[in-house]
Amino acid sequence: MAEGDNRSSNLLAAETASLEEQLQGWGEVMLMADRVLRWERAWFPPAIMGVVSLVFLIIYYLDPSVLSGVSCFVMFLCLADYLVPILAPRIFGSNKWTTEQQQRFHEICSNLVKTRRRAVGWWKRLFTLKEEKPKMYFMTMIVSLAAVAWVGQQVHNLLLTYLIVTSLLLLPGLNQHGIISKYIGMAKREINKLLKQKEKKNE
Repeated sequence: MAEGDNRSSNLLAAETASLEEQLQGWGEVMLMADRVLRWERAWFPPAIMGVVSLVFLIIYYLDPSVLSGVSCFVMFLCLADYLVPILAPRIFGSNKWTTEQQQRFHEICSNLVKTRRRAVGWWKRLFTLKEEKPKMYFMTMIVSLAAVAWVGQQVHNLLLTYLIVTSLLLLPGLNQHGIISKYIGMAKREINKLLKQKEKKNE
């Protein structure tokens, strides 16, 4: 068991080091984005919502086709991939890179690797469920996809995408400030109260 844990830890460290090397040119930008997403300042949440709203208003106004939208998005990614490593050191000053910043960059890369592992793990579990319990897999997929299709039919595509993107960008800050755990705790307490009331009525 200990040998397996050590092997997993070593693999995680190797993957993290590899990702750090790949994203080294994006270090300053990632640290800035991390500070914004974790709401280190009170005006960051409205700024996030404002920027996202502006981008989606532009998309709504231009009303591009799917092909044009995908092409522009990929073109933006290619430009960012080329320009960010060149401009970031000049804007932020790579000579100001401190031990604390390096540690935080390491933590971000480690979290990204762990998130990727979780996604792969869920994907593998899905295929394991397909092999071991095909009927449950079939019913789960049909019900889930039907629910998603129904939501997509009821809500405009752009509005739905806006809500998803905004929620994902606000999620790290909500988690960092304990807002999610607070409301989950409140929901659990209310559910426990309802269950206790139901038990008393049954008695």
